[in-house]
Amino acid sequence: MRQAMRRMRSHVRTAKDERTARRLAGMRELRKRAWARWRLWRRLTASALRCYGRKIVAAAISVPFFTIGMITHPIGVRLRWRWLMWPGQRVYARLAAAARWAREDRDITIRAEHKTTLENAAADEDEEPIAAKVRRAPRSHHAYAGTSTGGSTTMSTTAGPGFLFNETASEMEAAAKNYDPDGMMHVHDTIKGFPEALASVANTFAILAQKSDEEFPLEPEVGTSLDAIYEALQLAIDEAEDAFTTFRTVHEQDIRRHEEPRNNAEEGWDTTNNQ
Repeated sequence: MRQAMRRMRSHVRTAKDERTARRLAGMRELRKRAWARWRLWRRLTASALRCYGRKIVAAAISVPFFTIGMITHPIGVRLRWRWLMWPGQRVYARLAAAARWAREDRDITIRAEHKTTLENAAADEDEEPIAAKVRRAPRSHHAYAGTSTGGSTTMSTTAGPGFLFNETASEMEAAAKNYDPDGMMHVHDTIKGFPEALASVANTFAILAQKSDEEFPLEPEVGTSLDAIYEALQLAIDEAEDAFTTFRTVHEQDIRRHEEPRNNAEEGWDTTNNQ
């Protein structure tokens, strides 16, 4: 049964990794296409502005010929010499046509390069992702560098893990050793909070189990072990609730004395010590 659960978790993890890879590939393709469209628009706009600039220069160059045409045009009409007619228009038309043809050639080249870019991007997406080519690291690999001194191995890491559950648990153990309640109702409140505290601890293992399957490059067996700890802590929560119920039952009269105080009560149950 456990082997089947491990295989199922492994299949689920593999499918989730594939979905994530496809989603990331789609996002990368969209970014590449958006960048290609923006670059195409920028280059076409620059080409158009260059064409318009050349036409303005052509108009400026044609102004003297328009002035000369005011003299030569009537002569050309009278003598029927076309080369004397409209000299300014002919110069401008030739220069503007050259600018337009140059723009068309540039636009054809720009669009061809844009098409090639899209085809290359599509070819890159069709290739098998790197994650599918790289083998999973061996299960016996070490995440730290060990140094041996006198038969003992010392672990050395470049950075702290950022989360040390044992330190938090040690602090809680030290607090329990130094715990000196003023009254038994303080102990009552402490035991009352045990189920909630154990639930937080259990949720810690549940979160780590989920991260080991979804975010960390760990084998499915690790998540399964953490899930087993979580289930065991669920049983501990039930036992903690039973402990609180037992406390309320066996000390029912004492608790009633605190909730309904009377004169000459015992010192340990004096309400002044349980505020």
